[in-house]
Amino acid sequence: MTKRILTSSFLLLLTLTWAPSLAVAQSIHSTIQRVQQRTVKVFGAGGIRRLHAYSTGFVVSRQGHVATVWSHVLDTDELTVVLADGRKVRAKVLGAEPQLDLAVLELQDKELDLPAWDLEADVSDAGPGTRVLGFSNMFKVATGDEMVSVLHGVVAAKAPLATRRGAFESSYEGTAFIVDAVTNNPGAGGGVLTTRAGRLLGMIGKELRNVESNTWVNYAVPISELKQPIQEIIAGKYRARQRDPDETNAVARYRPLEFGIVLLPDVLFRTPAFIDGVQPGSAAARAGLQPDDLILFINGDLVQSCRVFKQRLGRIDSGGVLKLTVRRGDKLVPVELPVPEKPEKPEKPATAGDKK
Repeated sequence: MTKRILTSSFLLLLTLTWAPSLAVAQSIHSTIQRVQQRTVKVFGAGGIRRLHAYSTGFVVSRQGHVATVWSHVLDTDELTVVLADGRKVRAKVLGAEPQLDLAVLELQDKELDLPAWDLEADVSDAGPGTRVLGFSNMFKVATGDEMVSVLHGVVAAKAPLATRRGAFESSYEGTAFIVDAVTNNPGAGGGVLTTRAGRLLGMIGKELRNVESNTWVNYAVPISELKQPIQEIIAGKYRARQRDPDETNAVARYRPLEFGIVLLPDVLFRTPAFIDGVQPGSAAARAGLQPDDLILFINGDLVQSCRVFKQRLGRIDSGGVLKLTVRRGDKLVPVELPVPEKPEKPEKPATAGDKK
């Protein structure tokens, strides 16, 4: 009788001890299932120069609108979205804001009724120390009805990304959640960061690298930055942010070929600035530049694409030295090329309508 009482007491104590842990585990499991149902896999362009052809997205309307990261993956007419249940649906880019690294896709199936995030009711904020979950199709683990990957970590900081040098392949310069977890992997861009209770915090961004510390940055763009553009793109009312006119109207004083640099064909909106060839006997050849070098910096300024490199090269001053930083394999290589002397650009000719 005494043994039975002691055994019963021990089982009751064990139950009371483990009950909170079981409840927490069940709650997290429920959160994971709920978030995974609202997360999709995106497959599109890629496959050249080690560019992956897949990414992630999250459903923002029951009618089939998906928010995702703006990247080369979307630069195709054959865009496919794989839903949580494995269904494959054709999609098109409805609108985008490259300065926020944001795109909104519209699924080409009018009969959809999908579990979706409510960008008003389901969104939250978080500070340092908050435990979080990251959901994404990193490394293309989920190609069918498999669930996307889940990582757990902690918010280390909420800070601007603009101060982080070496963050190629991204144009976002606002505040971001910096995460103590390896969330930003190939294909993870467009995934979501949530609280352990399943509140939406941010969109996982593309891979960034901090050149000073030579470490990868794991981050997510807050939904508070993306909510209004997403809603306006869906409603057909969004106007893209105005860019610096100096970026679009710059006079190209110098061109890559003048230094002997042949870039990878600029076939994508943001084709990386890979060197496709170096002309023999040119300044680039004498400086030691090689095919497959990736140009990361020009005179200390970040290079995000072939187009950006051409724009910034076109504005450099005559004479002096052109300083480039290229990535060659796993190394960063500084290179200096002499800039030939050129006269200042001629003044705009006067027209009949100009004042005298």
